[in-house]
Amino acid sequence: MAEIIAKIFLKPGKEQSLKRFHPWVFSGAIGRSEGKPEEGDVVNVYSAEGEFLGMGHCQIGSIAVRILSFEAVVPDFDFWKMKIEKAWNLRKSIGLADNSETSVFRLVHAEGDGMPGLIVDFYNGTAVIQMHTVGMFLVLEMLVKALHEVLGEKLKAVYDKSAKSLPYKADVSAEDGYLFGEGGETEVLENGLRFKVDWIEGQKTGFFIDQRENRLLVQQFAKNRDVLNMFCYTGGFSFYAMKGGARIVHSVDSSAKAIELTSQNVKLNFPGDTRHEAFAADAFEFMRNIKDKYDLIILDPPAFAKHRDAVHQALQAYKRINTRAFGQIRSGGIVFTFSCSQVVSKEKFREAVFSAAAISGRNVRILHQLTQPADHPVNIYHPEGEYLKGLVLYVE
Repeated sequence: MAEIIAKIFLKPGKEQSLKRFHPWVFSGAIGRSEGKPEEGDVVNVYSAEGEFLGMGHCQIGSIAVRILSFEAVVPDFDFWKMKIEKAWNLRKSIGLADNSETSVFRLVHAEGDGMPGLIVDFYNGTAVIQMHTVGMFLVLEMLVKALHEVLGEKLKAVYDKSAKSLPYKADVSAEDGYLFGEGGETEVLENGLRFKVDWIEGQKTGFFIDQRENRLLVQQFAKNRDVLNMFCYTGGFSFYAMKGGARIVHSVDSSAKAIELTSQNVKLNFPGDTRHEAFAADAFEFMRNIKDKYDLIILDPPAFAKHRDAVHQALQAYKRINTRAFGQIRSGGIVFTFSCSQVVSKEKFREAVFSAAAISGRNVRILHQLTQPADHPVNIYHPEGEYLKGLVLYVE
């Protein structure tokens, strides 16, 4: 059982965001504490007048407490089992937990599921855990037990991939590895397409699950088009374009390992298909001279900004890459463009894309505004959770 280590009292007037159920307490809002909480400890948060506001994990940094509950409860095993059960029930209600066409989805999405600092992705029987806070690291044993009890026989293995996601200043020794089971099935289905996933060496937990619905939209636009998939990683958008009837599909990523996985996935889904070609190359260099070569371009770069200090630089990068796409795509072409940087707002991203369109001098229209799928839910009281932003654009 996790004990409440300390009490934290906010400065006068700083309780309003918690009363609106926002799950973060910033360090500047804290007035005093009773006890000496360390990173990862469970604390109760009170107003300056002593009114209980919430319970959460303490951490070092500008976000000092991540709230787990706005009720006065103790986060014991039953608490975590209830949280996991609610997350699982949501995935069942949206048709992902028992889906013969899709065996990969996000099971726990941090604040979106009331578990700040915790990501759990489900890969055809293997749960891959990524913890972003020490508080979650300290309750790992209870989390794994809860996953066992809630998922039952559906759970074949649990892999912890938190060595690089935990705060680098944290005094914990996390090692990636299986917590039970091993190997697992590395092939998954997404909307009937087959993918090899490498959660041990791959980026994030192994696959960009959040683009599932957007990949399906690419399939609808791809018929008889020449497609360029930039920052392709393992090629997800490419295979949907091929399934949708694209004439040619070119996949580009700077990582040779990603290109190798892309090629493997092509063989899984389209053996002997000559429409696809993959290139290990720098995105900006590859796009330097592609005039009128493509009429569907997908721009899904990694997070150009992972913290607020890098936002300006990231916006310039978004502007550059979109300018190249707008300037060289064929008339009547479609651009899918994305930002997965949480610190880049929807408005700022759109401004960068607007600037790129203006520089290109092309007439550009928005056809769709995209976000993350339902297994990446956004807590309505925590708009920061809507990190994935996308636009589908028609370029005359």
